[in-house]
Amino acid sequence: MPIGYYLALSGLLFAIGSAGVFLRRNIITLLLSVEIMLNAVNLAFVAFGRQFGTVDGQIITFFVMTVAAAEAAVGLALVIGLFRHRESLNPEAFTSLKW
Repeated sequence: MPIGYYLALSGLLFAIGSAGVFLRRNIITLLLSVEIMLNAVNLAFVAFGRQFGTVDGQIITFFVMTVAAAEAAVGLALVIGLFRHRESLNPEAFTSLKW
């Protein structure tokens, strides 16, 4: 299978994720959209690694997945804290820096 198919799928996933970031008004949906974008980049890394015959793309993907897991854990902890404080998941409710 040519690398173009993988890159087209990666671009489509990244576009879906960026559309979710810009169009949705829910913090959990924003976090999931960022995860979709990270997975799109992971797919591109693996596709390029396969194209060039190295495992560098898979190694980078492993590190990106580790960072994504940490980001999800910290992000969800922040969402729970914000929801307990404001009882809303709308990002526009959190424009003030003062509690």
